[in-house]
Amino acid sequence: MEVVVMARRLGPADAAMAAGGLLDVLGVAAVVLDDHGRITLWSPPAEDLFGYTCEEALGREASRLLVEEGRRAQVHQAFEQVMAGGGTWAGAFPVQHKDGRTMLVEFRNTRLQAASGTLYALGLASPRETVRRLERDLALAARIVDQAPIGLAVLDEDLRYVMVNPALEKINGLPAAEHRGRTPHEVLPHLDVGAIEDRMRQVLATGRPVLDEFAVGRVPHDDRTHAWSSSFYRLEDQAHRVIGLAVSVIDITEPYEQSVAAARARRRLSLIADASIRVGTTLDLPTTARELAEVTVPEVADIAAVDLLDAALPGATTRADDGSAQFRAMAIKAADSTPATDAADPIGEVTRYHPHRLVTQAAVGGRPVLVPRVTAADLTRIARDENAARLLAEAGVHSYLAVPLIARGRVLGALDLKRTRTPAPFDQDDVLLASELAARAAVAIDNARWYQHQRQATLALQRHLLPPRHAPDPPGLSIAHRYQPASATDETGGDWFDVIPVDGGRTLLVVGDVMGSGITAAATMGQLRTTIRALARLTSDPADLLTHLDAVTRDLGDAMATSVIALYDPATGRCRLACAGHPPPVLARPGHAPHPVRLDPGPPLGVGGLPFPARDLTLRTGDDLVLYTDGLVEVRDQDIDQRLQTLTDLLAGPRRPLEDTCDLLLSALRRPDNQDDVALLIARAVP
Repeated sequence: MEVVVMARRLGPADAAMAAGGLLDVLGVAAVVLDDHGRITLWSPPAEDLFGYTCEEALGREASRLLVEEGRRAQVHQAFEQVMAGGGTWAGAFPVQHKDGRTMLVEFRNTRLQAASGTLYALGLASPRETVRRLERDLALAARIVDQAPIGLAVLDEDLRYVMVNPALEKINGLPAAEHRGRTPHEVLPHLDVGAIEDRMRQVLATGRPVLDEFAVGRVPHDDRTHAWSSSFYRLEDQAHRVIGLAVSVIDITEPYEQSVAAARARRRLSLIADASIRVGTTLDLPTTARELAEVTVPEVADIAAVDLLDAALPGATTRADDGSAQFRAMAIKAADSTPATDAADPIGEVTRYHPHRLVTQAAVGGRPVLVPRVTAADLTRIARDENAARLLAEAGVHSYLAVPLIARGRVLGALDLKRTRTPAPFDQDDVLLASELAARAAVAIDNARWYQHQRQATLALQRHLLPPRHAPDPPGLSIAHRYQPASATDETGGDWFDVIPVDGGRTLLVVGDVMGSGITAAATMGQLRTTIRALARLTSDPADLLTHLDAVTRDLGDAMATSVIALYDPATGRCRLACAGHPPPVLARPGHAPHPVRLDPGPPLGVGGLPFPARDLTLRTGDDLVLYTDGLVEVRDQDIDQRLQTLTDLLAGPRRPLEDTCDLLLSALRRPDNQDDVALLIARAVP
């Protein structure tokens, strides 16, 4: 008979645990017959299988006890064949149970020989249906394991592979023979499996399975990054002894790549949306360029620089005919400290870029320039000189991308991107993203550029319309004045001051503010200032001047303005003032607290139909009369009275030269983000 032995290594604690296992599942019964066919050994499973006790079976002829009469000849023939040394006999045979029913039993018979030379027949029997069920289960299990689309493996208690199915061979890129007897760490040395093996040991120790363990890595002979989902289950026999570990592995590379691509697309859309908010917050060119550099680091590149063609900037030269171009470096941003920033072109300086430089080619050609993997030769085409190339190599620049900044069909410059610590090279997706960011930023840069043109034109117009900085002082007065445009590039325009000599050695002091901003406000201011100078030849009374000026302002259409006018007579010290909706002047007298001059403010110019009351006061020698526009004292987060108090407190300090006083007031009261321009005029009475 064939005997199948299943064995495993037992520890000391397992030595007494002999029961259990496959034989228990099969319910194998052992029966020994002598050479006459009489039963000489009857095992307890035989008692359970056939229903006869040992006392009832021992010594009886097996064929008479278990086989119906019509089949006994067949049994005797098989018995004689086995006893004659004819090998084994196996097969299914109907047997009678003690209770009278007939059942089909699977037999395995073989001859035994004792030391005395006596021959015996050993029969192992198991219910036919039990054997067939187990055979079907094993066949089904084998077919499932071999044909399963997921990787399956069995590991022993030392985490060494015992069985690997074809799917796992394909997943790991190794045949089953190279798995068996080896641990996962030995089979997959290119993956970080230390943590995975730790969890496998936890499953063996606790019996709690681990499901859907996610891992990413590469397999031999494949540069593609793969993703897997693994589950681990402890294996136990019928006696609940731990016999190993089952592993299932599903290759989820495609859904992983799809999720990565989707996540990358979401990040890029988010970045583009973020750029729409973060880039172009002001109409200042350097600020806009810096915002573009900052929005690309570190999401797109590790180092970003923004260079604008000098030809696109106000007052710049045109591009050279030799293919080179003059650039002005506007911004640079790095994710961390790196020598690459020292290799960048100096911010604010105008430099001629050689035509072989890649950033020049991107700007001149109007197309992105991509170098996925930078070589030493490429560095010389990226850097401005050999020393800069050496610094870029030291920084580890391994991938490069330059994208032109194009707005309204005109190339304004280029966005220069480098990668050092990000391992992945730039690809076509990065080109599309950088081009989209550059296109959006280019519009903001172009807006800032045009506003800068407008600002310069407005400033030039306004400064041309204002009095000269170093005009001689009028009789009896020492004069200091300032004009400071707004911080925002589109807010320049409407404030002015003037010092007008009139008959009798008297002087008109004028400060005004046209409502609105830009070049229109500057032009309106010029008209009003010219009108006052013309009217001053006819009348010098401040109230009359404001009345005539109000009519002129109404003739200008929608224009409105505020103004305060003071007429000073050095012979008498008399100063006559009138106001049209303007902040009151401040009188600073030595030995007294500075205070605003109380005036009936009257309506703004352009309202019409209302008078402009005047008031007289006397200026003594050393008195300062401070006239200003609302941009000096009005801010959004403080009350006007509080700001006026700050102004008078500043004037209450020690006496200073008038120029120093102007500088003090502007530095103390003006903020970097002021949205209004300021005109300031200080007149000091002198002997």
